[in-house]
Amino acid sequence: MQSVHTDHSSAIEAAIAANEAARSPLVASWSRSARLHGLDPQCRTPPKRLSAKEFREVRSRMEPLVRIASPNLDRLFQAVGGIGCCVLLADSNGIPVDRRGAAGDDSTFENWGLWTGAVWSEAEEGTNGIGTCLIEHRPVTIHRDQHFMARNVVLGCMAAPLHDHTGSLAGVIDVSSCRDDLSQGVASLISLTVTETARRIEAEIFREAFPKARITLVSSDERNAGALIAIDADDLVVGATHSARRALGLKGDLSANPVPASDLLGSVASETLGDAERAVLARALARAGGNVSAAARSIGISRATFHRKLGRQRSSDAA
Repeated sequence: MQSVHTDHSSAIEAAIAANEAARSPLVASWSRSARLHGLDPQCRTPPKRLSAKEFREVRSRMEPLVRIASPNLDRLFQAVGGIGCCVLLADSNGIPVDRRGAAGDDSTFENWGLWTGAVWSEAEEGTNGIGTCLIEHRPVTIHRDQHFMARNVVLGCMAAPLHDHTGSLAGVIDVSSCRDDLSQGVASLISLTVTETARRIEAEIFREAFPKARITLVSSDERNAGALIAIDADDLVVGATHSARRALGLKGDLSANPVPASDLLGSVASETLGDAERAVLARALARAGGNVSAAARSIGISRATFHRKLGRQRSSDAA
């Protein structure tokens, strides 16, 4: 075991010394672990764990996200639990606050620190699925000897970031395995499943945050399948997911500084009072199935006034 630790440490030191960080995100993470955080890859101290009081405080803050994520975490565990994996939901500091695991594997995972209340930030554990995902804000797979700590080289970790309804990083979903027969190919398939689960949870978070808004997908690109915007009754974009913000170049608090949907979607909008009135009449008539009296009542005007306005609009169009 000492030889394994020494060989792993030597490989990391050689990669960092060769200035491979500029070409490899993995080596860049190793470099952060060693040079920025001053970690020793041969350290055998297990992951730091919060006290019961500290964990309760962290869990309480994450409770809304845990509630929304729970059904999706159940489904994810159903997909991967049978091959010896556990599922973790961690906060933005790398602390797992919820997990799924088979009872027969729990003691193994707890011994390795893959448990609620452990601290898996990159600053504490070096390169690892949860911590490195939080730093790089993208799905990552840290497979076996890609971990910084030699004691973690038995692990395979597939993680994806979770963002809240404002596009801010809220946490990480991680699937981890201690099995030595987990291949890189299987790990890649699990990673895709983890990423899709994260997208579904983000969509549910977003829809719950904007219950009265019209939710629209703004990209047909598979990579931006989670690019959703929330449009209010005035046709203003008042919210956007992280993917939508990246796709559309949106920043800041959209609820305080909304953006016209037509400006983002490239659609033709009503820009004059006449256009707006025409749109209101057309919608009312359509909803009433062509019944002018019902359409007039729905917008609070008389049938005669509706006819007059409709005639004025048609005359304007003819001119």
